[in-house]
Amino acid sequence: MTKLTTLNAAFAASLLAILPTAANAELPAPVRAMIEKAQEADDIEAMAVIIDLADETFPGNSAELNAIMRDYRARVEATQLAAAQAEEAAKEEEIRSAGLFENWTGQGQLGAFRSTGNSSNTGVTAGLTLERLGIDWRHKLTGLADFQRTNGVTTREQFLAAYEANYNLNERLFLFGLAQYERDVFQGFSARYSGSGGIGYRVIENDDMQLSVKAGPAYRQTEFVNGASDSSLAGLGAVDFDWQIAENLKLTQDLSAFVQSGNSTYASTTGLSAGLGGGLSASLSYTVEHDTDPPLGAVQTDTLSRVTLIYDF
Repeated sequence: MTKLTTLNAAFAASLLAILPTAANAELPAPVRAMIEKAQEADDIEAMAVIIDLADETFPGNSAELNAIMRDYRARVEATQLAAAQAEEAAKEEEIRSAGLFENWTGQGQLGAFRSTGNSSNTGVTAGLTLERLGIDWRHKLTGLADFQRTNGVTTREQFLAAYEANYNLNERLFLFGLAQYERDVFQGFSARYSGSGGIGYRVIENDDMQLSVKAGPAYRQTEFVNGASDSSLAGLGAVDFDWQIAENLKLTQDLSAFVQSGNSTYASTTGLSAGLGGGLSASLSYTVEHDTDPPLGAVQTDTLSRVTLIYDF
């Protein structure tokens, strides 16, 4: 039997004992005692039922009953607010006092891919993402590798490592810094280093959907497979969109652009993941990367389709 049912039954019994009296008489002592007993619990729903029953049975006491309910509601809401604030303060203190290797969450992924463009093959893909959320800071580490060897010959070799730090100026506006390393010999470079910083804005921020944009200056240095190198200033623009379509279905869309004189790079990754339970999900993703002026012998556009299993930890 629930607490609400128990209170109603007890209140009904009290009413039966006093119904012979006039409906407009002073609020009977048993009813008042029942109300006082109900006030000891922080249960607004149960209290409202009791007050409504008392008001229907003794309409002449509506003003007093409404005042009792109003004061009770204010006390309960104040108590609940204080408890929520205390819990929030405890969480904030826990975050502030956490060590360097604490409060990290992450995702590991392993799967297969198919590529077209400078190479056409299938192979293995693996990745790791770590994220640490603080009061004002967010740190994110990303690693991704696609690799294949056929008959002793490497036919696909692409690596990405990135670190990004965000500092919140307010709930929506933030500063960011990004350092990134890439390697893709089939696009014509053995190493490409990028550093950038700027400002970002969270356009949409709720439980089901997030959309953020960011932009700023960047510096890129590229080491080509033929031994040559190039460095230049660039501009970075990026869009990050996440949509929780259903409880176990999520759509992501990431867009980025490094714009510079000579070779500019545009990339788009669209992903769809479905939860399998136990922190495990399956993901399909499609990446398009376009270089406006790639090294001699390389095509401008590469695509990569991935099917992976992702584990959240």
